[in-house]
Amino acid sequence: MAFTPYDPSHPVDRHRLHLPHWRQDQRTYFVTSRQADSIPDTVREEWFSRRSAWLAQRGISPEHGPDQLPEDERNDYHRRFTARFHELLDAGYGECLLGRQEFARILIDLLIEGHDARYHLDAWVMMPNHFHVLVEPLEGQSLGGIVKGWKGASARFIHRSLGRSGSFWQAEAFDHIVRSEKQLLHFRRYIAENPMKAGLRDGFVLGLGNRMDLSPDEVLER
Repeated sequence: MAFTPYDPSHPVDRHRLHLPHWRQDQRTYFVTSRQADSIPDTVREEWFSRRSAWLAQRGISPEHGPDQLPEDERNDYHRRFTARFHELLDAGYGECLLGRQEFARILIDLLIEGHDARYHLDAWVMMPNHFHVLVEPLEGQSLGGIVKGWKGASARFIHRSLGRSGSFWQAEAFDHIVRSEKQLLHFRRYIAENPMKAGLRDGFVLGLGNRMDLSPDEVLER
């Protein structure tokens, strides 16, 4: 994948719901999306409470997040809260329907279908209740539209298979514009090592672009 990092000299479209979202055209993003039941409400609320208190101590509104902080405090924030959030995802809460290969394959097919047509895929992994992907939208394509397409189509197929309806995905995905080659390698390593860190031996598929079922070493050797 052609890597295009965040450019501080270019305009940024900023918006947020619970999480901050920064947008620049044709940039590389790290995206995490999770099933609606992947973190229990009580656990999530405790995480938000601790995060809000930590930010308030530094005069930052929870709505604005850590981006206004100096680099050392931003790094501390990510160690305390971003890393903890991903630990909660790896704890295996919820039905973990993406751990079933027939359901994971639905989403994988959607990812691969748009590769080199609407976006470029780098490394990605399907975990039992969430997925991570490095993706760069092509000209005229928006990250929000791409992720919405993945989630909407996969939820319809999976609900149809189960004969039910309701919320399959958490409404809001986490996304981050990759800042540098070093950070790209960090996210690629995180994706490659995520199944092992979560204690998984099966129930996941790791890929690179349109290639599936790669080993972590194959992803990192790219």
